[in-house]
Amino acid sequence: MIQHEFQKRVRYGETDQMGYLYYGNYAQLYEIGRAEMIRSLGLTYRNMEAEHGILMPVMSMNSRYVRPAHYDELLNIKTTLRHLPDQYITFHHEIFNEKGKLVNGGSVKLCFIEGKTGKRANAPKYLLDALSTYFE
Repeated sequence: MIQHEFQKRVRYGETDQMGYLYYGNYAQLYEIGRAEMIRSLGLTYRNMEAEHGILMPVMSMNSRYVRPAHYDELLNIKTTLRHLPDQYITFHHEIFNEKGKLVNGGSVKLCFIEGKTGKRANAPKYLLDALSTYFE
């Protein structure tokens, strides 16, 4: 299992009329968590696409809203990968407020696509190699 944490502050333009983080913006927080976890492995989405020709489209997303996040609040995005990917990769996310209280939890399931052919692929070896030490 691998866990990664990243912080992001709620901006004014991300809030609704009540001053709460707009519910649709949680998907962006999940994306930030995924991208930063992959970056922590020495990889990037850009590199995976441009150099390796692998795309990772979202197949499904689940989200649970526990309490509101507020304007100017610093959020901690905790991203966990519980299993080595095969033909799918599922990221689990927990978002905490400054007081350490759970604000939101969710998961995002993606698959691997070969960019040139548009066909499904298994998890690339370089990704499995980068993750292998966390799952021994």
